[in-house]
Amino acid sequence: MSPTDALVLFEEPDGLRQPVLVMAFSGWNDAAESATTAARYLGQLWPSRPLASIDPEEFYHFGLSRPYARFKTDSPNEREIVWPSTDFSLATPSALDRDIIVGVAIEPHLKWRTYCGAVLDLARRVGASLVLTLGALLAEVAHTRPVKLVGGAYDPELAARLGLRASRYEGPTGIVGVLNTMCREEGIPQASLWANVPHYVSGVENPKAAMALVRRVLMLLGAEADLSDLVEASRQFDQNLNEVVGQNAKISEYVRKLERKAPDEDEAAEPLSASDELPPSADLVAEIEQFLRQQRPDPS
Repeated sequence: MSPTDALVLFEEPDGLRQPVLVMAFSGWNDAAESATTAARYLGQLWPSRPLASIDPEEFYHFGLSRPYARFKTDSPNEREIVWPSTDFSLATPSALDRDIIVGVAIEPHLKWRTYCGAVLDLARRVGASLVLTLGALLAEVAHTRPVKLVGGAYDPELAARLGLRASRYEGPTGIVGVLNTMCREEGIPQASLWANVPHYVSGVENPKAAMALVRRVLMLLGAEADLSDLVEASRQFDQNLNEVVGQNAKISEYVRKLERKAPDEDEAAEPLSASDELPPSADLVAEIEQFLRQQRPDPS
């Protein structure tokens, strides 16, 4: 399957206004589901319609990302299969001078170069002015501090507008890293925005990190939006996490150590000693999940 064959367009993308293509992938690039939460949120800020999809057949191991069966909304006695496809939606906000395309997917398992070729094919066909990827990474940061964003951009001026401090990371990469590199090689403007997520709450959805990504994207677009639901979710997240952390002396001390780090301090500048290691993050996640369950109202 060629990249062009993999891409399915639901309409001819003619006359779009300098569209920005925003993409996020669940999995390795999506600590605490922050990137995909941010992308989905952006996709719901304005009325949108389906624009395109990427056929999943060549790119997913369905034993790892299984399709699921559900009853059809218009035929409640008939089931349909929902595949792990990549879906793109198009928004044309009248208050902005550009259109927004949002794509969210599970990180594919196979044929990454062909898959990224399909994304680049879409970017060319819509005349994308920018391909913006969102990601989230686990880092030695405290949940009590503002979310740190890192990344990079095709254009140094764009990087400055996004307020990004370029990441110096070298090592294994995900689909986001491959897509960014292929965009640069093909001369397609690109930028990547990553939120740093506290590694000790990796298994809990982090609305605070998602909100930081959403705000930075809106700043880039010159757009305003009501984020009160994200603000409230972030406030509740901090409150619940502070209560749980406060019940564990070792974790509390670890968080205080992270708080003492300078905001721009390189994580490699002060490696943690064995005595500073945090108890297994699964223990904290279990405590948080139990706490959150206790906060839910009794359905009876």
